[in-house]
Amino acid sequence: MDSKRLTLFAGHYGSGKTNIAVNYALHLAEKGKKVCIADLDIVNPYFRTKDSERELKEAGIELVSPKYANSNVDLPALPAESYRLVQDKSVYGIMDIGGDDRGAYALGRFADFIKAEDDYRFVFVVNCFRPLTSTVDDAIEIMREIEKAAGLEFTCIVNNSNIGKETTTELFLTTLDFVQDLSEKTGLPIWMHTAERSVAEGLSGLTVLPMTLQKKYFDLPD
Repeated sequence: MDSKRLTLFAGHYGSGKTNIAVNYALHLAEKGKKVCIADLDIVNPYFRTKDSERELKEAGIELVSPKYANSNVDLPALPAESYRLVQDKSVYGIMDIGGDDRGAYALGRFADFIKAEDDYRFVFVVNCFRPLTSTVDDAIEIMREIEKAAGLEFTCIVNNSNIGKETTTELFLTTLDFVQDLSEKTGLPIWMHTAERSVAEGLSGLTVLPMTLQKKYFDLPD
């Protein structure tokens, strides 16, 4: 699972991008990387990267999040510290982008820095069991809307298709044709698949990131 200095996760609401961003940050930290993760979701106050603040801190991962994250105040403002991810080349930066095109506008202010460095991966996270990404054409429409708002084009796909606690290895395997079709129609490679650890153990032959924060993964929306 090769690493770029910057990894940006975006997708439709409910795709699971926040949990994947946190798990990927933990994965990099386990490999000895100096990691900083930024919550750029200025739209959805219900499931934030800050929910995993304790786990991130214990792993030595720096978290940058909106001042009022996890409060009853939800202002569309990003902390100035967010720029550290594009300015400090000594850290591996991860950005959790808000859902759909509205949330992706926050990424636009960093787009020129990101393209200039050209050491990034812009990940489209897809869950084919979500209503608005249940067909390949619908998923592509969401993808193009996000790209336009962000000022960046996606570079790869992550398949995070699941139906929560009811997900089995057998069910996950039925999603492979969907994500392969999405890959072929967009020309984007499938970077990896993500699944809860017990499901991931049965996905031999695939590049899989096992999801370890199971309670957040299954019980909270993204």
